Amino acid sequence: MKSRDELIDDLLTLAFAEDVGDGDHTTLSTIPANEIGKQRLIIKEAGILAGVEIARKVFQKFDPELKMTVYINDGQAVVPGDVAFVVEGKVRSLLQTERIMLNIMQRMSGIATTTHKYQEKLAGLKTKVLDTRKTTPGMRMLEKEAVKIGGGANHRIGLFDMILIKDNHVDFAGGIPQAVAAAKQYLKSTGRDLKIELEVRNTDEINQALEAGVDRIMLDNFTPDRTAEAVKLIDGRTEIESSGGITIETLRAYGETGVDYISVGALTHSVKGLDMSFKAC
Repeated sequence: MKSRDELIDDLLTLAFAEDVGDGDHTTLSTIPANEIGKQRLIIKEAGILAGVEIARKVFQKFDPELKMTVYINDGQAVVPGDVAFVVEGKVRSLLQTERIMLNIMQRMSGIATTTHKYQEKLAGLKTKVLDTRKTTPGMRMLEKEAVKIGGGANHRIGLFDMILIKDNHVDFAGGIPQAVAAAKQYLKSTGRDLKIELEVRNTDEINQALEAGVDRIMLDNFTPDRTAEAVKLIDGRTEIESSGGITIETLRAYGETGVDYISVGALTHSVKGLDMSFKAC
């Protein structure tokens, strides 16, 4: 299995292949090869900055001689007019890396900003907001990193780092006891140490989950009132996650029930990028 850094490098390789192709012919035809210049990243919208370290990887991968001076780091709040960093080097390199860097930073900063807003709604509570697998293909590692930068927490990265038994798994396996038992046997036989989470739809399934012995129970599409009842029933015997149609307006009500986590697909699947530009200086 590839590491985080290998996946990011693959993403950047693809990004350059689809954007630069066999050359940025506008830049190659108008800018002398040895022309040196500077560009600065200017923030145009308030939010949480994310992607600075990935931007560094973009510049280094394309042209190791580009020099980046950082003034604002990942996770810091920014306002219009802030300069996050300045990059100096060959103008051709600056122009050819500009759009890829901006696409990544705007996306990551938008996710971090949104996550921060959600987590702020849970201030004073133990509950953490979680991301989901509803991510942009190829961008998952970066988008989940942005969630953490914004103050949220990551759910599983993919299908490989946690067992999450959902309703379809239960139905095909013949029931909750059968599905959980099969999962535990699989982990034992393969020598894997993964947490087991089970999605439940009602009180009966909660009781079955507790009897089967899972690490986390996901309350799927429960109302806040039903969630509070479920938290009381579970009584600390497993971690509890709320999921399904929870918005920033209803988030606090779920957090106040005492759940450990609330998963929100909107952190990554429909976020607006944070406005910024990369200008000559």
